[in-house]
Amino acid sequence: MKLKGRGQESSEGSEGAKGKMTLPLALVALISAFGSSFQYGYNVSVINSPAPYMQDFYNKTYLDRTGAPMEGSFQTLLWSLTVSMFPLGGLFGSLMVWPMVNNCGRKGTLLINNLFSIAAAVLMGTSELAKTFEVIILSRVVMGIFAGLASNVVPMFLGEMSPKNLRGAIGVVPQLFITIGILAAQILGLHSILGNAHGWPVLLGLTGIPSLLQLLTLPFFPESPRYLLIQKGNEEQARKALQRLRGHEDVDDEIQEMYQEDRSEKEEGQFSVLSLFTFKGLRWQLISIIVMMAGQQLSGVNGVFYYADRIFESAGVASSSIQYVTVSIGAINVVMTLLAVFIVESLGRRILLLAGFLLCSVSCAVLTLALNLQNTVSWMSYLSIVCVIAYIIGHAIGPSPIPAVMITEMFLQSSRPAAFMVGGSVHWLSNFTVGLVFLYMEAGLGPYSFLIFCAICVATMLYIFFVVPETKNKTFMEINRIMAKRNKVEIQESKE
Repeated sequence: MKLKGRGQESSEGSEGAKGKMTLPLALVALISAFGSSFQYGYNVSVINSPAPYMQDFYNKTYLDRTGAPMEGSFQTLLWSLTVSMFPLGGLFGSLMVWPMVNNCGRKGTLLINNLFSIAAAVLMGTSELAKTFEVIILSRVVMGIFAGLASNVVPMFLGEMSPKNLRGAIGVVPQLFITIGILAAQILGLHSILGNAHGWPVLLGLTGIPSLLQLLTLPFFPESPRYLLIQKGNEEQARKALQRLRGHEDVDDEIQEMYQEDRSEKEEGQFSVLSLFTFKGLRWQLISIIVMMAGQQLSGVNGVFYYADRIFESAGVASSSIQYVTVSIGAINVVMTLLAVFIVESLGRRILLLAGFLLCSVSCAVLTLALNLQNTVSWMSYLSIVCVIAYIIGHAIGPSPIPAVMITEMFLQSSRPAAFMVGGSVHWLSNFTVGLVFLYMEAGLGPYSFLIFCAICVATMLYIFFVVPETKNKTFMEINRIMAKRNKVEIQESKE
């Protein structure tokens, strides 16, 4: 019992001593986010700009092979596959999270994952020379597997390394790099740079460079101390890793807190996905991450991004200017996510999620109105652009970055990999669904399709308001106690 008391004292009393942002912690956050999360964002939007030139390449290749031009319906199918294979690969990648992070560690998984990205980059970059479009479609699956692993492992890795008072800010860094990746792809995809008939293979192939840099630099940084201590049982290595990350020798308090977490979980052992679904003590955590991850994607963020160009076109923006408007929206996305990094620790997770979903729901409702009236009221087209910008601001401050932070915080070491696997699968399945269904929704419902997104935003917001607790500045054990009350279970503290 003495140890437990000491761990609790430390979690409240020595925050000032251990909560600094040190150079090793900042570098490991930047290297893992740039090497992994950046590429997820890059590949989300990289094929938007060069789409017409890539479709011409598909046509020309087919014509050279068969002597007949490609039918329109077959071309549409091939292009739909090129777009949708990325989120499908993401789903496969998410299913690999649990076995890989438990067997190879967090850092080890990120290093192995780079091989997927480099292989896909080489294949995509040489596809035109090899005169094969099948390779591009295959590479999009491989790149999706990379992104599926990256989008789950980076938040887990950084969340486990961060002191509790910086966990939210560092947890938003992966999402910040996703938005920077989207912006980089939009800028490099401008017709005057690489989004043209000659530049698109280079545009697709560039994605391997961040992976190469990560492969060369990440080995010099420590593995997650929680993984080393709780899963590997190696206190000495965990202590060394913590001392390096915190910049001082006295890390006893955090070591004790990890032991406390370890003892609290000993009876359950490592959770598989199946045991996660059947364990009463984690019921509300599991429902919460499923709701937040589904809400994040089904709220229409990719619908808005995929089809922003068309919204601007229908709003009367000249087609030659649309690319630049899209880039400026990408820049707003980066700036607002950067803002979230700085405000998440002062305002908390809940308020950013609630404010974000509220802004998204209002934007979708007003956008429906604006799109319906833009042919009769001249200034409505400008209102629809304002709605798109307001929607992206709302999503960037809460729904985009915070759910992954919450998975790290709401689950302890033994259940976290399985929880990320579930959350990641929901994320990618929802992403895939929106990409697949939105065109049909738009054809059938027109502007009213945004009302569906509005309803999803409102439903997710209400769930968060009533169920999800504030987790800022709390240890993993403190959050676990809050959720145990909601789950109506006792935590095994007597055994400590």
